[in-house]
Amino acid sequence: MQLTADDFERIAEAIRRAEKKTSGEIVCVLARRSSDYAFVPPLWGAFVALASPWPMLLFTEISPREIFAAQIAIFIVATLVVSWGPARFLLTPRVVKRARAAREAIEQFFSRGVASTKGRTGVLIFVSCAERYARIVADEAIAAKISDDEWQAALDLLLADMRREKVADGFVAAIEECARLLARHAPPGASGDELPDKIYVV
Repeated sequence: MQLTADDFERIAEAIRRAEKKTSGEIVCVLARRSSDYAFVPPLWGAFVALASPWPMLLFTEISPREIFAAQIAIFIVATLVVSWGPARFLLTPRVVKRARAAREAIEQFFSRGVASTKGRTGVLIFVSCAERYARIVADEAIAAKISDDEWQAALDLLLADMRREKVADGFVAAIEECARLLARHAPPGASGDELPDKIYVV
């Protein structure tokens, strides 16, 4: 999912419009992927190597020393094969990918300063493309006032456009819905614009 220069400007303008209606701060992050999953190749290599002696014992006459040498070779080859990017990602369990994406969303929430606004009314809209994962993370003051179902409505708009490969449209729609929710509970104040009005691509 690529963003054009026009997409960046559309999203920034949507944030600026949104923050005129509320004292809340909206930050957007688009991650290409949430992890390199470097731990996956050696795990698969070890699994294949540990499983390999059984067919060799059952169907061949090779010695234990040769089996051990074969295990080492199998571990190396399997690890190298799974190290290829697409294979590594494909062989990573979905639950692991979702957990990594969820952790990345929380890390971005803190690293982008969303948790440090004066009124604790920051909102992060996060998308991780490779994992097909999206999440809205709200700071404690505003999260206590807006239900999960209401946030889900904004997230559904984002996900619907993501499925159509229109990620910029999804961000704009989610920003507008978040602004509507924030305006009810965090009206415009005197705190000013605390965070940059932009989307971060990581």
